[in-house]
This record gives sequence, structure tokens and C-alpha cells, in this order.
Amino acid sequence: MNYVTAENLTKSYGAKILFQNIGFNINEGDKIAIVAKNGSGKSTLLKILMGGEIPDSGNIVINKNIQVVFFDQEITFDPYVSIEEFMMSLESPPILALKKYRASLHSTDTHFIEEALAEMEVHKAWDLENEMKQILSQLKITDLSAKMGTLSGGQVKRVALAKLLTETRAEHRHTLLIMDEPTNHLDVGMVEWLENYLSKAKLTLLLVTHDRYFLDSVCDMIWEIEDQTLYLHQGAYATYLENKILREDNLNANIDKANNLYRKELEWMRRQPKARTTKSKSRIESFYETEKIAKTDTRKQSLELNFEMKRLGNKILELKNISKSFGEKVVLKDFSYQFQRAEKVGIVGDNGTGKSTLLNIIQGLEFKDAGEIETGETIRFGYFSQKGLEFKEDERVIDFIKNISENFPLGNGRTLSAAQFLRLFLFDDQTQHSPISKLSGGEKRRLHLMYVLYQNPNFLIFDEPTNDLDLPTLSVLENFLLNFQGSLIIVSHDRYFMDRIVDHILTFEGEGKVKDFIGNFSEYRERKKSLSVKLKNQEEKEGVKLENELPPKKNTPRKKLSFKEQRELEIIEKALPELEKQKENLLLELNNETRYEYISKLSLELEVLSKTLEDHEMRWLELQENREN
Repeated sequence: MNYVTAENLTKSYGAKILFQNIGFNINEGDKIAIVAKNGSGKSTLLKILMGGEIPDSGNIVINKNIQVVFFDQEITFDPYVSIEEFMMSLESPPILALKKYRASLHSTDTHFIEEALAEMEVHKAWDLENEMKQILSQLKITDLSAKMGTLSGGQVKRVALAKLLTETRAEHRHTLLIMDEPTNHLDVGMVEWLENYLSKAKLTLLLVTHDRYFLDSVCDMIWEIEDQTLYLHQGAYATYLENKILREDNLNANIDKANNLYRKELEWMRRQPKARTTKSKSRIESFYETEKIAKTDTRKQSLELNFEMKRLGNKILELKNISKSFGEKVVLKDFSYQFQRAEKVGIVGDNGTGKSTLLNIIQGLEFKDAGEIETGETIRFGYFSQKGLEFKEDERVIDFIKNISENFPLGNGRTLSAAQFLRLFLFDDQTQHSPISKLSGGEKRRLHLMYVLYQNPNFLIFDEPTNDLDLPTLSVLENFLLNFQGSLIIVSHDRYFMDRIVDHILTFEGEGKVKDFIGNFSEYRERKKSLSVKLKNQEEKEGVKLENELPPKKNTPRKKLSFKEQRELEIIEKALPELEKQKENLLLELNNETRYEYISKLSLELEVLSKTLEDHEMRWLELQENREN
């Protein structure tokens, strides 16, 4: 089934053309990732599909029988509503049925109650509420009464992600799920859960992500936006890279041919008289086409920086018995570590365990409660933080960099001008002279990265550097860091990035505990999973042993039931099988229902029925306790 067809789409902002005359199809079951450098139009293309942007030209047809669901990086919400109210604000039929069912719990109107139960049945909404809570739990959102306005930016994004996945689950009809950087603000465990969820789910997906492991696991097709053109690659990330290299090799071969022809044609052009024949005019037009190919710049595909770094001394950085608490919460307890020359350390741990706090303490941006820090005299820190750049609204990109220095020293004794350095980071001349406020979020992150490196540090500290960076820039950054001769600390949830760069891992376990793990990031995750399985098996064995060691229960005489209680027990015993059968039928219908409104209705019915069944069972147990043997 075809979901979307686009032909000859063009979109520009002012003089900047994002893409030109591109076309594509999205079919049911496709799982597609969009890859491009920041500012190339990835997010714009997603918004066009959602109707939030209008193309300059071209046609786009979206099948009227599908629903398009969008997970954006910018999330709007009422700060005064609770998480549960935010989740229940969906207008899908199962959610509406669930709302009606909840309302019926406080109603004495028999017809309204029956209607609510019927809608829960029709829309198979009984399991929806449980699934919603499970999704929230996986994303570590447990207090559903918390107001949205009290949440951090990362928590808001996780709640919004849970809402979107619930909506996709609730619809049951043909849905195109569009996601813009879904893994940002998620820890590794959450990313792995989402990766597994999306890879197994029967859905159609279009996403933008910088997480290459996530991309490889979830997607089977890659769209590449490059030089205003859309290239389609069937396969994983490695296939895309191979195709890209082949295309660039062919382009370079064509450029070499065009250069040879260009020199000959240029000589002919200079010899020609002003009056042109029709034949010569045709050759002139061909000349300009050849000139365009000959002057194609392919240097942007490679970024190599061999800068003149200030030499590291014998003393690098030593932490001695560092402790830090926030109230009763301990984030560091007697932590000691001595950094070595050219060491590349990865830091991992759940959100809130103290990773960013340690980085701030190292740089003197936050006070420690106890301990000592010894920093080498030659150390010059470069800090890439999550907070982003501070700049004046009207400040131009080129001026922002020149405020540091007019030139950048290279290891071979040469220098690069600020403009040349900007070009290496894929900022063309037009963008260099634009206000920073006009840059996309990803371009600002790229400028921030460049700002840190331009200051020529010898000890880099990166706090989540991969968020919002495009894959071309990430590849460049990785190659640079692999050759970086200084010391490096990285806090990141990007598994691919960490596997390529770090030598070993410092793991924040919580309650101030920090452990050193020798090995790469994937080895650490495998070790952690293995220990978790062993611990679970051990707990299960100990639980069985403990149960076997318990003394046998003593039989105690029970009171005789009154006539009224005996009659109540008989009624309950007759009612229980019927209630269980109703619940079984509701669950069966809920699992087979595809219409959203009926799923919500059935879910509410299931909630009422489950509560009634639970009350009957509790009363039955109570009466049985009072019954004589």
C-alpha cells in the first residue's frame, strides 16, 4: 500500500536552496532514516509531510486512509496539566472510550455505563491504559500526577515520546510515524528499549537520527540529502557509506575529465570573435556546463585538522577523594582518579547520577564538598556542554569566531584564517556572514563544537556532544578525536561514538559510587547485562530455597458463616466465572479491534470489570476465611 508520493519537490529559504526537484515514495512497512548535514532540510522535509511547511514547487500526495503522527523536537504543552492529563489529551477513539469509561465509574446512569463498557469493548481499549503505563515506566516516568511545568526538558521529551507511541498503538489503522531525533535525552537503556520496540513493531517509519546503531537496527532504507538532491539507498548505514564513496569517486573522475576539457574550451573561448554563429553558441553553452562541473568543490567531504596543540606536561589531572552531595543525595563519594596523557575516558550512568557534576567540579564551575584536585600547569580545557552557545542575536558567525582569534595555528607551522576554519566545518561564505540566530539547532551545535576546538585546548571535556549533530559532522569529529594527542573525557549515550573513541569507561552506579571498566562501551553493556541475568537467577534460586524452608502453615478453626454470609458466598461463587468470562471476551475483542474510539471504550469497560472482579475475589477470600472446615 502506498502511503506517500512526492514529485519535483523544491524548498528554499531566501537565496539558500535546501533541495530541488526531489521525488520519493513511502510504502507500507518502510522504515526510513534521513541522513544529511545540518541545515540541508531534513527537519523541513518532515514538516512538509506534516503540512507544517509548504514546498516552493512540486506535488506531494498523502493517502487519505493513513494517519500521519509526528514526534517533533519542539513540544508544546500546558504547564498546569498533569502527566496523566497530558497523555489522555489524545483524541483517538480508544482514549476517548477510556475517558468515557472512567466517567461512568462515578455515574448511576445504567445506560451510560453500558454504553461506556460497549465502547471499551469495540475499541479494545482495556489493555491500552496498562500499555501506556508500561511505556511511561520504560521511559522512567512514574509519577503521573506531576505537573508538566515541573518537568525537565528531557522528561518532557520522554513524556511526549510515550504519548506518541501510545497514540500509534491506539490507532491500529494505517499510520506513518515521523520522528525527529527520538533518541536525544534518552539514556542507553531507554534507547535500547525504543530500538527494540520500533524494530519489532509493524509500522511505517520515517526518522532523523544521529545514532548509527539505532539506525542500523531499526531502518532498512536511507535517504541522503546532498547538494540539493535526494539519494535513495536500500540497506543499512554501511551500504549508504559504500554508495556515497562510489558516487564521490565517480564525481571526482568526471571533474578530472571536465577540467581537461575546460582548459581546452577556455582557450577556444578566448580566441573566438564577438560575433557568434549558431554552432559556436551551442559550444559556448556546453562550455558553461563543463565549467560548472570542473569547479565543483568536493573538499567539504573531508575535514582533517592537525592543529598545534599546547604540549602536555608530566602532571595532567588528578582527583583525590572527591565527594559531592545535594542535600541527602550523594553523587560522588571519595572518588579518586589520575588522568594520563592522551587518555580517552568515557563516562556513563543514569540521568541524575552526577556525570555532569563531575565535569563541572573538574573545571571549577561547581564546588566540591571534600577532596583535592591537582591540575597540570600546561592544561587548557575545552568544554563542549549541553547548554549551548551564548551569543548576541545580531552577531554574525564569522565575527563570533574572530573574537577568539583571526587565525588558527596548524601543526606544520601554517595557519588557517577564521573563514577557512569555518569552511572546514561546512559553513559556506553565505552562512558565515549570517546572524547566528538564523542558524538551525544543529548548525548552532556545530558552531559550538568549532568554537571549542578553535581555542586550541589540550584537554577536551564533552558533555553529550552528539546531540543534534549531523552524521557528516560526527564522522569528522570522530576522526579528529582518534588522532587527538591530548586528554579527553566524554559523557555520551551514543554507543557507536563511544565504541570508536574511548579507551575505558567510568560508570556512575548511583549513591556516589563510580567504577572503572576496562573495555569499550559495547563490552561494558554486555558485561552489565550478563551480571543482571546472573543476579536475577541467583535471586530466583534463593527465593525458591527460602520458600522451601518456611514452616508449614497451621490449620486454625474458622468461624461458621451466618445465613446472610453463606448466601453472599453462593452468589459470589456463581458470579466469579461469569465475570472472568466477560473479562476474557473483553480482552479478546480488545486485541482484535483496530478502531481507536472502540479501543478506548473497551479499555474503560475492562477497568470497571477488573475492579468488580477484584472486589468479588477479595470478599470471597474473606468469607472463606470465616468458613468452618
